[in-house]
Amino acid sequence: MRYEAVCIEALGYLLPEEIVTTADLEQSLTPLYSRLRLPEGRLELMTGIRERRFWPVGTLPSGPSVASGQLALDAAGLDPRHVGCLIHASVCRDHLEPATASIVHRDLGLSSDCVVYDVSNACLGILNGMVQVANMIELGQIKAGLVVGTESGRALVENTIAALNRDTSLTRESIKHSVASLTIGSASAAVLLVHRDLSQTDNRLLGATARAATEHNDLCRSGRDEAVAEQMLPLMRTDSEALLRQGVAAAKPAFDDFLAAQGWSRDELDKTFCHQVGIAHRRLMFEELALDPVVDFATVEWLGNTGSAALPVTMALGLEQGHVRPGDRIGMLGIGSGINVLMLGAQWQTVPRPVGRVAGDARSSAALARSDRGRSS
Repeated sequence: MRYEAVCIEALGYLLPEEIVTTADLEQSLTPLYSRLRLPEGRLELMTGIRERRFWPVGTLPSGPSVASGQLALDAAGLDPRHVGCLIHASVCRDHLEPATASIVHRDLGLSSDCVVYDVSNACLGILNGMVQVANMIELGQIKAGLVVGTESGRALVENTIAALNRDTSLTRESIKHSVASLTIGSASAAVLLVHRDLSQTDNRLLGATARAATEHNDLCRSGRDEAVAEQMLPLMRTDSEALLRQGVAAAKPAFDDFLAAQGWSRDELDKTFCHQVGIAHRRLMFEELALDPVVDFATVEWLGNTGSAALPVTMALGLEQGHVRPGDRIGMLGIGSGINVLMLGAQWQTVPRPVGRVAGDARSSAALARSDRGRSS
């Protein structure tokens, strides 16, 4: 997929105010840790995640999605009437039916001739939505499109903790399938794409490369559809080691195809933003792709894995903190369970002003991230 007329005009994001540390989770897992004689600090050592954030109890995804979408529209100064497509693209949704996008569309006050629907593809949903909007812009069907999504990790994490403490048959080996569930955090993101004729930034989306390795779709499974199966509280079973190996194995040829499609060498890829899983995943991926991690910007240590929101939120924070300079070639490298790989290429010309915040706090999330890193260094 190649684009000549598409720009990433603005990104918006919202982060929850409540911080839950990995040490807090281990305290909640005291019955399990005592039973299996697990050392304190084990979870952070394995994942590299020291904290994540949760929305208040009862928060539905549409609320933060509206907020992050409005931030993106405000940052661009775009007349909402130009938005011809609204996609809600996270794993988490308000309801099985109707589409969460319909709620976001109403609350943003977008026009009645806007195309409105949900997309869900594990951690790649927002990237998939970006490709769909870009295709519509390139074909001349719309002038602008907004992709939004909100992930909420509280229920999964808390239900996992309860299940681990309750099941006395678990062993050190069997609990490994639950570790990934404890890395999940919460965040909301929005990406506004426009036709180049409308753009004030000329931040070009150049193309996208996809690869599927769906023979490994059983390595991470979460929940069942309540419309076709008995309703259960959300739990996830993940073979983290196999998912890591197979995900990176799929990403390696995809990355070669991505560079060839963009006409770039590895040395010409100036900056990257990746899906945020854990430190082991990041280390292996950069080794296998033969990239210097210095080109990357990471948030996994303090946000955890925020699903489809992880990459766009990380990109917005990186832009705010000066990770990207005008003229930089950018790779957005996504790997999601399934297994699917989606990589997008862009060339940046204008670094935007801050486009996000923490719920309940007037300061930008970038400022909070900088002060947080100062405390932890």
